[in-house]
Amino acid sequence: MSEQLPHWSLEEIYPGPESKEYLDAIESCKARCAELEKDIKENKDVVEIIKMYESILDTYETLNAYSYALLSVATDDPKSLKSVNQVSELSLYVNKANVDFLNFLGENEDRVKALTSEGGELSEYNYVLSELLIQNSHLMSKEKEELASDLNRSGSEAFSRLQEALASSTTVEYQNKKQTVTDLRSFAFSPDRKIRKEAFDKELEVLTNNKVAYAAALNGVKGATITLNKNRKYENLEASLSAARIDREVLDALISTLEDNLPMFRKYLKKKAEILGLDELAFYDIMAPITSEPKKYSYEEAKDFILKQFGSFSSKMKDFAQNAFENNWIDAEPRSGKIGGAYDTAFPDAGVSRVMCNFDGTYNGVSTIAHELGHGYHDSVVMPYSSLLRTYPMTLAETASIFSETIVLQGALSEADDKEKTALIETFLQDTTQVCVDILCRFYFEREVFERRAESELTPSDFNDIMVECQKKTYGELSEYHPLMWAVKGHYYIPDFSFYNYPYAFGQLFALGVYAQKDKMGDSFAEKYRELLSLTGSNSARDVAASIGCDISSKDFWQSALNTVETYVKDFIDAN
Repeated sequence: MSEQLPHWSLEEIYPGPESKEYLDAIESCKARCAELEKDIKENKDVVEIIKMYESILDTYETLNAYSYALLSVATDDPKSLKSVNQVSELSLYVNKANVDFLNFLGENEDRVKALTSEGGELSEYNYVLSELLIQNSHLMSKEKEELASDLNRSGSEAFSRLQEALASSTTVEYQNKKQTVTDLRSFAFSPDRKIRKEAFDKELEVLTNNKVAYAAALNGVKGATITLNKNRKYENLEASLSAARIDREVLDALISTLEDNLPMFRKYLKKKAEILGLDELAFYDIMAPITSEPKKYSYEEAKDFILKQFGSFSSKMKDFAQNAFENNWIDAEPRSGKIGGAYDTAFPDAGVSRVMCNFDGTYNGVSTIAHELGHGYHDSVVMPYSSLLRTYPMTLAETASIFSETIVLQGALSEADDKEKTALIETFLQDTTQVCVDILCRFYFEREVFERRAESELTPSDFNDIMVECQKKTYGELSEYHPLMWAVKGHYYIPDFSFYNYPYAFGQLFALGVYAQKDKMGDSFAEKYRELLSLTGSNSARDVAASIGCDISSKDFWQSALNTVETYVKDFIDAN
C-alpha cells in the first residue's frame, strides 16, 4: 500500500473561498484603499499613511497567496479560479493605492527624508522609502498606471495563467495513462534511459501540439513588459536589478564568474556521461541518477531527517519545521490538476506560511522540502516586521532555502557510506548545475528574447532556435537539446518580475558563501544568520551581505563559493 502524502490545511487563513471571512477581507481591503486615497488628498500625517498602506499590502498579500494556493493544487476547480479573479479585480484598487502612495512620497519628499534620517521616527525605513522615491520617479501618469493595471488583468496575467493551465492540464498518452508535462518531466529522474527518452519525446510532442499558444503567451507577456518599461523609462534589465536590490556591478561579477566556471561544470557532465556509458549526455540524461537503485525515502523518513539536521544547526529552525509538519502546512502529494515544482508562500494577516511540493521519495524530494521550509523559516523571522520592512527581493529570497539544503546535505554526507556519498555529491552537483548552468542559459535566453521582441513578435521556431543556442553556449556539447524549455518554465511568463532567473544563482552561491562563515563564527553563527535574514527586507543586498563580512561586488566572493562546488566535482571524479 502506497504512503498517503499530506495535503495542506488552509482553514486558519480563511474557511474557504466563498466564506464570509474571505469576502469581508476583500471588501475591507477595498475600503482601506479608498480611505488611503482620502487621507492622501487631505495630506494627513506621513506615518499614519504609511501604516495604512502597509495594512493594505498585508491583506492583499494574504488574499493573493490564498487564492493562488487554492488554484495551484486544483487548476481545474471553478471556485479556485473565481477566487483568483476576485483578487485580480482587487489588484486594481491596490495598484491604484500603490500609485497614490508613491506619488504622495514624491510630493512629500522633504518630510519623508526628515522622518527617515538618523534619529527620525521612521529611521528604520530609510532604505526602503528611498527606493520607493526612485520607483516613483519612474511612474507613468496616474491615469496611465491605472489603465495599465486594468489591462494587465486581461493581458499579461491571463497569458501567465494560460501557460500554467497548459502545463498542468494538457496531456498525452504514456504508459497507459494520460500524462501532463509535469508528469512527464518527473521521468527525467528515471534510471532507465529508454524511459527517459520516451518521456522526453512525449513531452516534446505535447509541447509542440500547444506551441502556438505558448508562443502567443510569451510574446504577450514580454511585449507588454517592454511597452511598460519604455513608458516608465526603464531598461528591461534595469527594472529587474532595481527589484532585486542589486546594481549592475554585482550582477556582472556574478554572471562573469559563472561563465568562468562553465568548464568545471562541463567536466562534471562529461564524467557523468562516462559513468552512464555514453559518449555525450542528452538533455534528458542530465537529471538521471548514476546508480540503478537510488535511495528512497518515505515521507516520515524525510520529515525525521530534516528535523534532525535543522536541529543540529538551530533549535529555532527545528521548532519552526516541526510546527509546519505537525500542523498540515505542507501539500506534498503529486496529483492531477496540481502544478509542478514547489514553492513557499506567506500569509501576513494570519502570521503563517504554507509549502507546496510534489514529493517523489528521492533525496531530491527531501532536499526540496528542506528548501521550501528554509523559505518558510525566513518568513517567520521577518513576519513580525511591517510590510515595507519585511518584503525582501528575489536575490535574498533564495538565501535561506539554499542554506537549508546545504545543512541537510552536510548531514546526509556525514551518515552515508562511500556509495551513498557519491550519489549525494552527484545530486548536489546535478542541482547546482541547474542553478548555475541552466540559470545562466535562462538568463541568456530571456535577454535575447527581450532584444528581439522589441522589434517584432517571435514564432515558436524563433523561440526554439534561441533556446537551443543558449543551451549550447552554457551546457556545451549534448547529443540532444530541449528546444521547447521556454514553454516549460513558468518564470518567463511572470508579468511583474522579468529575469526571474539570476536570483537563483545569486541565492545558491550567496548561501554557500554565508555557510562558509559557519566555522569562523562558531556557536554565535546561528544567531548571526538569523540576524542576516532579519535585515533582508530593509536593506540593499550589498549591506545584507556586508553584515556577515561578504562583498558581493567582488568576483573573489562568487569564486570562493564556486570553489566549494569545484571540490565536490573533484571528489565526484576521483570516486568514479
